[in-house]
Amino acid sequence: MNQRASTIYIDDSNFYLEVYLDPFNKRIRIDDYRGNINLLMEKAEELVRKYQAEKLIMKARSEDFLHLYEKGLQPEAVVERYFLGSDAHFFSKFYTVERKKNDHWITEDGMIHSIYQLNTTIDKPFPPKEYELKKADEACAEELSGLYRQVFQIYPTPLHDPEYVKKTLMEGTIYYVYFYQGKIVSAASAEVNSFYKNAELTDCATLPEHRKYGLMKIILRELEGELKRQGIFCAYSIARSLSFGMNAVLYQLGYKYRGRLMNNCYIYDKLENMNMWVKNLANC
Repeated sequence: MNQRASTIYIDDSNFYLEVYLDPFNKRIRIDDYRGNINLLMEKAEELVRKYQAEKLIMKARSEDFLHLYEKGLQPEAVVERYFLGSDAHFFSKFYTVERKKNDHWITEDGMIHSIYQLNTTIDKPFPPKEYELKKADEACAEELSGLYRQVFQIYPTPLHDPEYVKKTLMEGTIYYVYFYQGKIVSAASAEVNSFYKNAELTDCATLPEHRKYGLMKIILRELEGELKRQGIFCAYSIARSLSFGMNAVLYQLGYKYRGRLMNNCYIYDKLENMNMWVKNLANC
């Protein structure tokens, strides 16, 4: 698996599959499905063998929960109201011993416990007036890409490529950014699923020297407001399990911890576990 990630659609007479092939992260993700669960799982595992994936992820509906246990998958996380108000269960199956091993799990459990002790009634941040918040457009693609190159040595999607960033903007991903002295110093995005009415808040990055002003909290609130205006109330975010700061930001913004995806993707400098955080925007 060495080509760029892509989505394929398999429309069989007995089932339908929407599959995200992710060679960089050596995984395959089933984003949507319907029909005969036995046959579609056979097809999914056929793709795993074909592309030599180490991990299969499936966004499953509640009614298929027990059936997927029988197929050797295990639940890792849940996103409430993902499918037009119904929950999505993130199931996984591992295909190599190495991909199933992890040395950080207990440490990360302790971090979640610590985060849940934090005060959630802290004052809203007000950065100095030199910081300017804007919604990004395609003209920002080059600079956005540069920010991600500076913050992340490795990233699970090709955000280091300005053309990829431009493509995501054209396809409806919403970016908000902070400018300081004319340069982008902080950014995050919302990847919108307009069919199922959910959004993943992602691509959160702030240059180290600008992290003391709470810029990310303000950007995420701005993205939430934009989502609500579009009638999207299911918001979720997947944060590096070893990043206390990002997980703490999500908790303090009212997100709830909903599980951990083991050895999920290559990010920062290695293969990492990722925490799932979920928020119902209709309640705020």
